Amino acid sequence: MSIATIAPGLTAGTWNIDPTHSEVTFTIRHLMTKVRGSFTEFSGSVQIAEDLAGSTATAEIKVASLDTRNADRDAHVRTADVLDVENHPSMTFNTKGVRAEGGEYYLDGDLTIKGVTRPVSLTVEFNGVAEDPWGGTRAGFSAETTINRKDWGIEFNVPLKGEGALLGDKVNLQLEIQAVRA
Repeated sequence: MSIATIAPGLTAGTWNIDPTHSEVTFTIRHLMTKVRGSFTEFSGSVQIAEDLAGSTATAEIKVASLDTRNADRDAHVRTADVLDVENHPSMTFNTKGVRAEGGEYYLDGDLTIKGVTRPVSLTVEFNGVAEDPWGGTRAGFSAETTINRKDWGIEFNVPLKGEGALLGDKVNLQLEIQAVRA
């Protein structure tokens, strides 16, 4: 998988995530709707290889930067009941590789939450490359995956009448990333 064929304009080398122009967001079912939230502090980089399969990426997300637009809920999610920010201030992602399958591209790697590391695959979309007004070269990527929070030891829940629960187990993670060529 030659990078030039798959991602025109994307060159081999280091591309640093620009957190000002990127987003790390999530959704989870809460009662009968989905709550959306984001993490506002994160960093990382993408190492693009000539052979796309050899490309790698790393990211670190500051868990305390969680924002669901509800201060009381955010404070609770930061406690040991849920994300335990005091003992686990960061989530990390480190790739194992990039693969193409059925016309889709996947970023396979290890996601660490609350000290638990598990493999995940993110579906990735390349959104193009452009020169920015400040003389830099930027690449855009969208990625997403769905995880089961219990796989990372996040067990907190409140039973509701009948068979329901306050929180769903599935968490959809979405990334909109702008990376700047180093």
